[in-house]
Amino acid sequence: MSEYILEVKDLHTSFFTDSGEVKAVNGVSFTLEPGKTLGIVGESGSGKSVTAYSIMQILADTGKITSGEVLYKGEDITKWDKKQMQKFRGEKCSIIFQDPMTSLNPVYTIGNQLMEAILLHTDRTKEQAKARAVEMLELVGVNEPKKRLKQYPHELSGGMRQRVMIAMALACEPDILIADEPTTALDVTIQAQILELMQELQKKLGMAIIMVTHDLGVIADMCDEIIVMYGGRVCERGTAEDIFYRPCHEYTKGLLRSIPSVERMKERLVPIGGTPINLLNMPKGCAFCTRCDKAMKICLDTVPEEIRVSSTHLASCWMNVKAQYEAENGGMKNEQ
Repeated sequence: MSEYILEVKDLHTSFFTDSGEVKAVNGVSFTLEPGKTLGIVGESGSGKSVTAYSIMQILADTGKITSGEVLYKGEDITKWDKKQMQKFRGEKCSIIFQDPMTSLNPVYTIGNQLMEAILLHTDRTKEQAKARAVEMLELVGVNEPKKRLKQYPHELSGGMRQRVMIAMALACEPDILIADEPTTALDVTIQAQILELMQELQKKLGMAIIMVTHDLGVIADMCDEIIVMYGGRVCERGTAEDIFYRPCHEYTKGLLRSIPSVERMKERLVPIGGTPINLLNMPKGCAFCTRCDKAMKICLDTVPEEIRVSSTHLASCWMNVKAQYEAENGGMKNEQ
C-alpha cells in the first residue's frame, strides 16, 4: 500500500486542435499525502487547471492524457474504465470549480442538485439524501438550510453559492478535494471565510486538498507544499517558507514581486515583462526564458533539470546550476 493517497508521475496532457497540438501539461510529477494540502500556483495558461482536470479525467473532447501515470492509493486510474472513473469522481475525489454560477444548474433547485450527487454516489434513500443535504449546508455555514434547498442558484449570493459547491463536493466524504480557484469571484472577507472553512472541514474529515490558484497570497498559510507552474511544467516546489522567503526560480521571484505588500506601500509593483508563451510553439529550453531578464544561452536551448536546493526545496532553473558551479569553483580557488 502506498504512503501517498495520490501520485502524479510524468503527466503529459495535450489538446488536439485545428491549429495543432497544444501541450498544456509537460511532464508534471508530484505526490500528495492523506490529510495534507498541496498548492499549485501559476498565471493563467500555466497548466494548473488542466493538471486538476487530468486527475479527474474531465477534459474537453479535444483533450487527452498522452503519457504518464496518476496513481490513487497505488492504482493507475488512467487505465480505469468509465464506470470506475464515475465511482472515483465524487466518492473518492471531488472538485470545486472556479465559478459557482456556471457550475450550478440554473434550472434546478439547490436541494435537487445536492441530492443528485448524494443519490448517485451512495446507497441512501431520497429522505436520507435530503437530510444529508441539510446537514452538509449546515456544516459549510449556510443559514436556514431547509429553506435554501428550495431556492435556485440565482437567489443566492456569490459566497453562498461557493459554500453550496463545497457542500456538494464534500457530501460523499471524498479522500481528495481539488479546489480550482475557489475564491476568485469573491470579495476579500468572503475569501478568508471560505479558506478558513476548508481548513476546518479538512481537520474534521481528514481529507487531502489540492488548491489550484494564481494568487500566492491565498495559499500562504494553508499549504504543506507549493508547486509553481509555468508553460505546463513545474518550475519550483517546496514548503511555503521556501517559496516565499527563498525563491530559486526567476518566475517565482517575478510572481512575488508583483504581489502588493503593506511593507512596500510606496514602491511600484513590478509586473513580469512580456506575454505568456504560445503552447503551440514552446521554446526548446526553459519555458520562461523569453520573459526572463537573466536568461543565458543555455536557457534557450536546454530544458533545466530539477536541482535540489534543500531537503524540501527543488527548482528547475539554470541560475541554480550556475550558482552551484561558481560556489564549488570559488571554494577550490580559495583552498589553493
